[in-house]
Amino acid sequence: MNEQQIKDSGNKITANNSVTTTPISPKNLVSKVNSLTSATKGSSLNNPQLKSFSTEKNKTLSYKVVIDELIKITPINNINEYYSKIYGIICQFIDSGFFAIGLYKEKSACINLRLQDKLGNFYSTKVFVKDTDNPIVDSFLNKKIIYKDDVSFLKLAYFKNNSIIILPMVSVNKCIGVMIIADNYARQNAELYTMLSNYVSLVAHNFELLETGDRYVNTDNLTLLYNHRGFQEILSDELSRAKTSKQRLSILMLDICNITKINREMGHAKGDEVIKLVAENVRKNVREGDIAARYGGDELAVVLPNTSVEQAKYIAEYLTYSLSCFYIDDVGPVKVSVGISTYPDCSDDKEKLLILAEQAMYISKAKGYKDGMSAIISSADFSFWDEVALKSYAEVISKRHSQLGINFEDELLAKFNTDHADISGNRIFEIATSLAGAIDAKDPYTKDHSAKVSHYSEALARAINLPEEEVERIRLGALLHDVGKIGIPETVLKKEGPLSDEEWIIMKQHPSIGAEKVLMPNPSLRDLIPIVKYHHERIDGKGYPEGLSNGNIPLAAKIVAIADTYHALTSDRPYRKGMNIERAISILEEGAGSQWDADLVRTFIGIAPSLGL
Repeated sequence: MNEQQIKDSGNKITANNSVTTTPISPKNLVSKVNSLTSATKGSSLNNPQLKSFSTEKNKTLSYKVVIDELIKITPINNINEYYSKIYGIICQFIDSGFFAIGLYKEKSACINLRLQDKLGNFYSTKVFVKDTDNPIVDSFLNKKIIYKDDVSFLKLAYFKNNSIIILPMVSVNKCIGVMIIADNYARQNAELYTMLSNYVSLVAHNFELLETGDRYVNTDNLTLLYNHRGFQEILSDELSRAKTSKQRLSILMLDICNITKINREMGHAKGDEVIKLVAENVRKNVREGDIAARYGGDELAVVLPNTSVEQAKYIAEYLTYSLSCFYIDDVGPVKVSVGISTYPDCSDDKEKLLILAEQAMYISKAKGYKDGMSAIISSADFSFWDEVALKSYAEVISKRHSQLGINFEDELLAKFNTDHADISGNRIFEIATSLAGAIDAKDPYTKDHSAKVSHYSEALARAINLPEEEVERIRLGALLHDVGKIGIPETVLKKEGPLSDEEWIIMKQHPSIGAEKVLMPNPSLRDLIPIVKYHHERIDGKGYPEGLSNGNIPLAAKIVAIADTYHALTSDRPYRKGMNIERAISILEEGAGSQWDADLVRTFIGIAPSLGL
């Protein structure tokens, strides 16, 4: 393209081999595209309105072809995908070494440059606007086109001998960044690239406006980070992108320590001050492209795209160190617990990744601090069946169980039966304790229920002088007596007040679920099936699941039935306070001979006062 053509297009030649551009308004850009499109109908490529540009692939390619390709780009939700499609169009017609977009970030006073080469590799760097000798900054500040035959200023070893054009990205008279295209015919094609730059600028500006609008909907008012809803949407998008590009993605969970205590002792204003401080520090110190959110009341989460476990730990260490440097009056240094999970190493499912990150965070909280620094835990660092790990998992389940659905529990059971198909001795009791604790955690009102029933059952079994081997079997069976509740919906388990007929039908399935789904697949636990399946049968035959009467109910199941009832009567429930020992004993006496074995009830009443010791 000669000098006269450039002048005709609304551009001006300046000193230092650069060109200043006259911004194209949205209205004029649309008019220009429409005129170029309509002018080609029934016309030859020699039509003066259909300027051509020079390439090594085709010396007389018309603008119309390029514009048609731009129009074909389907609406997408990610601006980086849009840039890649633009580069795809450029590569389709010219032998471009690379394509880069740099958007200006006012807060950090820098241009975040994202470069893509023709092999699909991506490179990112920051260019600070105070570096006025950098041609990128020169183009941005002065809104002018700059040509370069040496790209060493990019500080990327792979791109040294490319001829490039740097164009300001101007939208509505505002420069929002720069576009860089490697093209040996850059000077001849300046008008095309100016049109392309302005076109892409409008799209990028529109994306920015849409994100700003979404941010009000998805922003937490206190921290100005994304709220839970926004975080979930972004995580879904980033996971989908990671799966497509076959890259890793990590999730960082941070729990601010002692917020409940701070709120209680110093007021919520002080607690909010701590949360805002942590949020601001996280926002300032995460990388460009990382997404921070307020996940819960005192929990923050960060999505780390294209990040391995090791890289995520490094970022977490940096964040926790920077937080430890802050000292808040009356509170002291800021401390957080940190958990990490990584796709696809830990899981390829979003919900499971979140659960594992939370579990790792709870383990971090349990481990506390070493040398004043938080314990940074990845879900890859611990055995799933470790006691602390299972306890932490139980805390996650108790908080979020209603969101998880039964599929995750099915996987838990499958893992349980796969990992522990052949266990015995103390190890089997440790594993059963962990599993029972996870089940009890579904309902905070039954916390430690299984452990207490196991203790009461063991005491009653010893009181009637059963052999030690049978006592141990009853102790273990009682521990797992409610394991079938893993398959009962949360709405039924947590209902305050009496269950409806339909809900009772569901609840009565838990003994069978426990026997068939949990114990039957595991040879080491099959001898516990009679205890788990029949601990809700009654002497008078009115129990469930099979309506067995006195002589057909196993002794071990009768023992557990009494222990289960006693703990239920003496513990708090959502709809009532726990009864005292005298009232609970009275109820057992009333049901002796009809609901429970009369002899066992008499023995249990004798030992009941000492069970709490």
